[in-house]
Amino acid sequence: MAKLNPYLNFDGKAEEAFNFYKSIFGGEFLGEIHKMGNAPGTENLSDEAKNRVMHVALPVGKDLLMASDIVPEFGQSLTVGNNNYVSIFPDSREEAERLFKGLSEGGNVEMPLEDQFWGDYFGSFKDKYNVHWMVNYNEEYTK
Repeated sequence: MAKLNPYLNFDGKAEEAFNFYKSIFGGEFLGEIHKMGNAPGTENLSDEAKNRVMHVALPVGKDLLMASDIVPEFGQSLTVGNNNYVSIFPDSREEAERLFKGLSEGGNVEMPLEDQFWGDYFGSFKDKYNVHWMVNYNEEYTK
């Protein structure tokens, strides 16, 4: 079965956001935080663009959360919307509460983390970096 890993794009905030996510999930980045200025053919970029993140990866359990920054000098733009959520399936209610509380700090809660009619302990929010998250715990999923 193929594995799915979320890849997020930011407008100059990837390193800040991933340091925040690392403070919540723990662990270490997979390799270094690669910057645009280290890539071939970027000599003419501004210093600001050279310092943007080309790639960062943070292991979360057996999965990876990855990201990069857009580079306006390449004609890229970022449209933030609710078309992407990172869905987390923690191993316990306590872990669900810790992740929800930590990641939603400074953001906007859409659905509070609580028992839902479909039987799961679920909540959703947009974090302070405009990334949409779902936290979903169901004891059946952990068996």
